[in-house]
Amino acid sequence: MSREGVTPQSEDFSAWYNELVVQAQLVDRGPVRGTMVIRPYGYRVWELLQADLDRRIKEAGHDNACFPMFIPESYLKREAEHVEGFSPELAVVTHAGGKDLEEPLIVRPTSETVIGEYMAKWIDSHRDLPLLLNQWANVVRWEMRPRMFLRTTEFLWQEGHTAHADEDDAMRETMWALDAYASVARDLAAIPVVSGEKTPGERFAGAVRTYTIEAMMRDGRALQSGTSHYLGTNFAKAFEIQYQDEQGKLTLAHTTSWGMSTRMIGGVIMTHGDDKGLVMPPRLAPYQVVIVPIGRKEQGEQAAAEARRLGAAIKATGIRVHVDDNRPQLSPGFKFNEWEMRGVPIRIELGKRDIENGVATVVRRLPTVEGQGKEQIPLDKVPEVLPGMLADFQSFLLARAEKFREDNTAVVDGWDAFAAQVATGWARAFHCGDTACEDDIKAETAATPRVIATDAPEETGVCVKCDRPSAYGKRVIFGRAY
Repeated sequence: MSREGVTPQSEDFSAWYNELVVQAQLVDRGPVRGTMVIRPYGYRVWELLQADLDRRIKEAGHDNACFPMFIPESYLKREAEHVEGFSPELAVVTHAGGKDLEEPLIVRPTSETVIGEYMAKWIDSHRDLPLLLNQWANVVRWEMRPRMFLRTTEFLWQEGHTAHADEDDAMRETMWALDAYASVARDLAAIPVVSGEKTPGERFAGAVRTYTIEAMMRDGRALQSGTSHYLGTNFAKAFEIQYQDEQGKLTLAHTTSWGMSTRMIGGVIMTHGDDKGLVMPPRLAPYQVVIVPIGRKEQGEQAAAEARRLGAAIKATGIRVHVDDNRPQLSPGFKFNEWEMRGVPIRIELGKRDIENGVATVVRRLPTVEGQGKEQIPLDKVPEVLPGMLADFQSFLLARAEKFREDNTAVVDGWDAFAAQVATGWARAFHCGDTACEDDIKAETAATPRVIATDAPEETGVCVKCDRPSAYGKRVIFGRAY
């Protein structure tokens, strides 16, 4: 662990992030450019996120499956928009087993094609619908400008793939997935995302409609944190996913796909972190509480014994607790800084004087109320008060992130105001819906249409860029994005 800390956010947010993910022991750089090694501390965050989302997926009736990571090139070519959209990011295997392959293989960038092939085999009748599948997997999308968690050549994700009898049922599924992602972001990650639809120019390749959850990071940029796609019958036509309806007629199924990835961890870092390091929402923190015993020799042994006793009592309440008692060569101050860097919500300091007074010194990673950063609590009361303190901290982080987003989002109508706003935050503006106009906006400001928010009020006006009539009946959120 470096003693030097990280570059301040205000000085260089990108450098702050790149240094922090390594110093906080979340990741290390992989041996191939653009890949990452997720270290145990970082992987535990993913496991907590995965467990909650997997529970939701299964409770909604989906089954987990596992499909091959090598996909025949011909599969992708069967849906023209799909292959065109992914072509620049594909990793292709042309040689294996000591010889050239008859057909190139694509290393899985996403699984609509291979799963579509098997949906066609498994679906015969309307009784086979809906078919609700989910896969936890790694995918490969060749990345030219990698950044750990946010854009890496290989990353982990969950991808849902479902087939339905009609559009109405498929759309219910699409919106269920979107709502599930928004709940996970809000409830676990304390990230107040905005849900809604993407513009046609931002749709997933091959989709009829794409929906997204967008989050604002502490530098004002947007992070697309989960997407859900209604694919219509596009993939059903390409892969002949059809069923015999109740009248015996062959009918194309309507399909969906939806995914959330390890990118969410990057979102947690950039939504809550500060110049001292990570700030972990308690529900996603690998350790919610860390106890640091203080003292040397006999006093240190006494403090460590009391820390272990207290740790056991805290663990019995269901809290994830760690007792840092096996590194005597490190000073308490070093440990305090380390656990602050790693974002632990609550640190407990326990020394000779604390034990004599029957108290523990409890330190929050951030004060939830001004002046309420450190307090002494009777030892026997600590296990019973910690759940409430952790819940308050979770709520505080969500409220703080929501206020930051609102403070950095503005309604704009003129081009100069728009350009100034997206330089530091989000702009709510009218747009004509023309993809070429979106491209012009991006070229001049680096901003893109992030989401047509579901809860935005109905309004009409003229495009902030070209003055043509607005296309969506409401304003669109624009911002620079990761």
